[in-house]
Amino acid sequence: MFCCRFTKHQESEVIVPQPVKTTAEGDSAEGTMANIAVVYYSMYGHIKTMAQAVQKGIESAGGKCTVYQVAETLPEEALKKMGAPPKDPNHPIMDFSKVDELASYDGILFGSPTRFGMISAQMKTFFDSTGGAWMKGAFVGKPAGFFFSTGTQGGGQETTALTFLTQLTHHGMIFVPIGYGNSKLMDMTETHGGSPYGAGCLAGPDGSRQPSALELDVATYQGEYFTKKAIALKKGSA
Repeated sequence: MFCCRFTKHQESEVIVPQPVKTTAEGDSAEGTMANIAVVYYSMYGHIKTMAQAVQKGIESAGGKCTVYQVAETLPEEALKKMGAPPKDPNHPIMDFSKVDELASYDGILFGSPTRFGMISAQMKTFFDSTGGAWMKGAFVGKPAGFFFSTGTQGGGQETTALTFLTQLTHHGMIFVPIGYGNSKLMDMTETHGGSPYGAGCLAGPDGSRQPSALELDVATYQGEYFTKKAIALKKGSA
């Protein structure tokens, strides 16, 4: 399928059709890519690993992804005593000074470990800093989702998601859950995280368990699925 735009020839004033580059599906190639932000907090690296899997899915769906981490609120001395590794220098800090940048993205995926069944204090501190964006309605209508980690299977895989949901609701964001689109969420051959709300992993009570191949696969699926929905919304509002 070809689209044409018309220009006038400078000498003869003849209208000449100019082909416009199109995709295989016939849509204009411009404006079909979604620019997605991933904003996460990770103390021991589990959510960072999940964020990287989500990024893989975003990019495989043709999206552009920028990964941020929210600011740490614990003092360095406390982090050392808790055995927390250094933060990834490749992921810039998303703090109060950069909140307005998120308004330019086509969608945002948030990631956080659970703390007593809810999002971490670091992630909540970030959301508490978004009041200016809230006043301007900067995130209204923007698709969003989340992924998470818990220490145990019943440690908050769904309640943590629900505490994320209140943040999105007050911003007027469009929650994009994954449902059971990836059948591995129903796998009963191994213990794993994840729920219809989003991808998840189990870290173990002492944090020694790393995300499994199944959990990472669901995270990648979430990134891909979310990006496709963000692209569809972007096309619909064009």
